[in-house]
Amino acid sequence: MPELPEAERARSLIEDRGLRRTIVAVDDSDTYVCRPHAPGELAAALEGHRLTVAHRRGKMLWVETGGPVLGLHLGMAGRVVMDGPPAPNAWDRFTLGFEGGGRLALRDKRRLSRAVLDPDLSRLGPDAAEATRAEFRERVGHGTAPVKARLLDQSTIAGVGNLLADQTLWEARLDPRRPAGELSESELDRLRRALRAATRSAISRGGVHTGDLIAERHRGGHCPRCGAALEGGKVGGRTTWWCRREQADG
Repeated sequence: MPELPEAERARSLIEDRGLRRTIVAVDDSDTYVCRPHAPGELAAALEGHRLTVAHRRGKMLWVETGGPVLGLHLGMAGRVVMDGPPAPNAWDRFTLGFEGGGRLALRDKRRLSRAVLDPDLSRLGPDAAEATRAEFRERVGHGTAPVKARLLDQSTIAGVGNLLADQTLWEARLDPRRPAGELSESELDRLRRALRAATRSAISRGGVHTGDLIAERHRGGHCPRCGAALEGGKVGGRTTWWCRREQADG
């Protein structure tokens, strides 16, 4: 499932291989992925423009064109493909064709990704990889909700999904069930450092699935650090795994 690291890798791919290319064709016929736009609306707005700058906040991507801004969201299974052949199973839900050949495709077998003009970012909190210490303390460290639920709230801090949250809390040695408002400033600072480290590692290694804890997130799994059995349950409505020895006491 794409989280901040996957979105950053997609942004970097667009930056490396898509910028300064002129759009000459757009396939926006998938009315669900391109909602609320009607077929042809994105094409009319984008054709003739060039991709100029690629941005990201949390899981949301947007690309400047010198005209309208193109927003892309990977949903639960989407990815950006540059200059590859069309998917034989019609999983390319939105595409840009470039002058001189080549294409950008939003490929998504589950059809939950989005392509939209001038995306609204007002409901997103600061990016999880860039939030300052003061921002992180203020946004995450209050309320009675479990700290994992606070991390997953995209209006609190943007980009953390289920796997990255478990990996981060494990690295910080914090119980995911603890009320966020009970964390001390030093614990919040430790959590922020762990989140930044887990994010950098996932970006460099290829995605959130590469985290040390992730392969052990199953019944019978063990803590990669101390070997204790992992505890599993629901936190904030999401499947959660943590070390019963190193994290259970907060």
